Amino acid sequence: MTNPILHKPIMYQEILNIFSEKEGLKENFLDATFGRGGHTRKILEAFPTIQVTALDQDPDAIEYGTKEFSEYIYNKRLRIKKSNFSKYDNSDSASGNDIRYDGIIMDLGVSSPQLDTPSRGFSLYHEGPLDMRMDPTQDLSAKEIVNNWDERDLADLFFKYGDVRKSFRVAKAIVNKRNEKPFETTLELADVIAKSLGWKKSGHHPATECFQALRIVVNDEMNATHEGISNLVEMLNYQGRLFVITFHSSEDRLVKRLLLTLGHIGKPVFKKVIQPSKEEQKDNPRSRSAKLRVFERTVEV
Repeated sequence: MTNPILHKPIMYQEILNIFSEKEGLKENFLDATFGRGGHTRKILEAFPTIQVTALDQDPDAIEYGTKEFSEYIYNKRLRIKKSNFSKYDNSDSASGNDIRYDGIIMDLGVSSPQLDTPSRGFSLYHEGPLDMRMDPTQDLSAKEIVNNWDERDLADLFFKYGDVRKSFRVAKAIVNKRNEKPFETTLELADVIAKSLGWKKSGHHPATECFQALRIVVNDEMNATHEGISNLVEMLNYQGRLFVITFHSSEDRLVKRLLLTLGHIGKPVFKKVIQPSKEEQKDNPRSRSAKLRVFERTVEV
C-alpha cells in the first residue's frame, strides 16, 4: 500500500470552502485528475451524499483507486474511469442523458507516486528510464525527445515550458553528450544539465525546470489543458464550479486567458489567483508553486 502521507491534496480546504458556498444541490462531482485520490477522498468525506466520478489515464492510479476506494465504489458513491480529461465523454449509457456536475477539479501537477517511482522516469533524484509518460501506452517519451530533437528545438522547449534562461547552454551540453552515447536514464540527463549550469550540489536542482518542460511536451499537457477546460465547463450544472490547480507560470497564464474567454457560459469567481497558505507550503513543499483558479457557470443549462 502506498504511503498516504505522500499525496497530500493541495489546497483541499480552500476548495471545500468555496464549493460549500455554491448554492443549490451538491450531487455530482468530477475529479478529472484522480492520481491517488486525495481530493476525491476529501470531497466524499465532506459531502456524505455526493457521488464522484474520477478520471485518470495512468493504469497505476486506476489500480490503486480500485483497491483503496473499494468501499466507496461498492456503495456506488465513486466511479473510476480510465480517461484523459480532454477526451472524457460524460454521456450515461444507462439513462441516455449526459451527466452534469456541480463541481469539477483539475489538478494539473504530477502525483507524488509518479514523481517518486523511479520506473516512471519523472524523478531527477532516482535512477530510472528516461520516460515521463503519464499514459505508458503512448509512443512519445522523454528519451525520444532528448536523443533526437535538434539543439534549437531543445533550447526552445526548456525556455518556453521551463523558463530556463540558459536553455541554449543546456541544449548544447545535451547534444554534445548524446553524440558520445545516447541518454538512457534520468540521472544521466540530470547530471549533464547540472554540470552545464555549474551546479554545486546544494539548493534547488537546476534540472527541475528542464524535467518539467520535458514532461509537459511528452504528455502534450498544454493542448490537453486547453481542450480539457473547454470540454469540462460544458458539463457543469448551473452555478457549478470548476477548480483548476496549476504549477508553472505558462500553464497558469493559459488557464487564466482561457477562463476569460468563456464569458458566454460563466465567469471566474475571483479576480486574483489563490495560493497555498504559508502553513501548507511549510507542511508540503510541493505545494509552493501551486495556483488555484475557480470558474462558475452562470448560464442556465
